[in-house]
Amino acid sequence: MSVAKVIELNAASEKSMEDAVQRGLNKAAESVKNIKGAWVNEVKVVTDESGNITEWRVNMKVNFIVK
Repeated sequence: MSVAKVIELNAASEKSMEDAVQRGLNKAAESVKNIKGAWVNEVKVVTDESGNITEWRVNMKVNFIVK
């Protein structure tokens, strides 16, 4: 029998939503092993005064197997 755990985290990128997700997963992988997947709960953007996106922010849940 396997036991899975879920953690929630926030990540950001000036490049793209996908980059924000990848950064979050990379950071989580520094201290969490056996990551099996993630799902994005929320996407937010920061804009400048002209409405151009300056930063992508994601809230996501990451699941991993506990050994």
